[in-house]
Amino acid sequence: MTLWKLTRMAAVAALVLNAAPAFAQAPPVATFKSSIDLVRITAVVRDQKGRLIQDLKVGDFEVLEGGVPRTIKDFRSDLAGVSVGLLFDVSGSMESALVNARESAVHVLSWLMDGLDEAAIFTFDTELAEISPFTVGLKTLPAAMESVRPFGETSLRDAIAQAAERLGHREGRRRALVVLTDGRDTSSRLTAAQVTSIASAIDVPVYIIGIVPSIDNPTEDAATPSANKPWQAGSLDALATQTGGQVFKASTPGQRSLAARQIVDELRHQYLIAFESSGNPGWHPLLVRPTRDKALTVRARAGYTVGQSRPHSF
Repeated sequence: MTLWKLTRMAAVAALVLNAAPAFAQAPPVATFKSSIDLVRITAVVRDQKGRLIQDLKVGDFEVLEGGVPRTIKDFRSDLAGVSVGLLFDVSGSMESALVNARESAVHVLSWLMDGLDEAAIFTFDTELAEISPFTVGLKTLPAAMESVRPFGETSLRDAIAQAAERLGHREGRRRALVVLTDGRDTSSRLTAAQVTSIASAIDVPVYIIGIVPSIDNPTEDAATPSANKPWQAGSLDALATQTGGQVFKASTPGQRSLAARQIVDELRHQYLIAFESSGNPGWHPLLVRPTRDKALTVRARAGYTVGQSRPHSF
């Protein structure tokens, strides 16, 4: 392992409050090869009707860093395989919602491809726990999930940061963290902005499936006026969006199934774009936009950090 990789891992671990080290990595399905430090961006593109677009080329994208165009050094739309981390909230507030969280996770797993895609299972209350390591062909939840009983307070943001860092080591596949939670956070030490910075720095989109009752779901007729307010004062919505992910509020079986399918569909249609890091310490805001068809919508992470964690080299 090179010196910069050791430095990067140590720095990120400090940010996530002594997170456990990453698990052993399976041989990558595909890799980028370069001798320079590159920042990797995964981007999802939709048209005006919300349809995923999958036939774009490198010239169809423009990357702006702080408003300044950056030269795209590498571009991929052909990476095979998906790597998903399923993160279950098992704190006390999830007592009545865990069965629905399990159902959502099973839907995600059902859309993964045998022999190609991989998934890992994590749980958290105030601590992150591994239930199942990254496994190719995982289609059902491990038996250990049946014996989990919700208990304790919730460190949602801390757990997202730690799980995202572990996913950051799963090279060669399109990757994402899928969080199954009611959205409550009672004991995290990290702020939403800190978690966003960590997940964005290692390019892990965070998708949040909110396991909520109908009264808290703005798409349901039974929703109360407060259901239309941003979740957690907007912190979870912003966290997901700024990492290139999305928030879904699901209170019915159909909504949970639809959210799972949309997440996996997006992963299969990700574009991977890379440009050379500026090297200047601090946060660097990013904007990825279409160059030709301005009607397209591009969703990607909002920036990257230099100094706290090293950009990818691939």
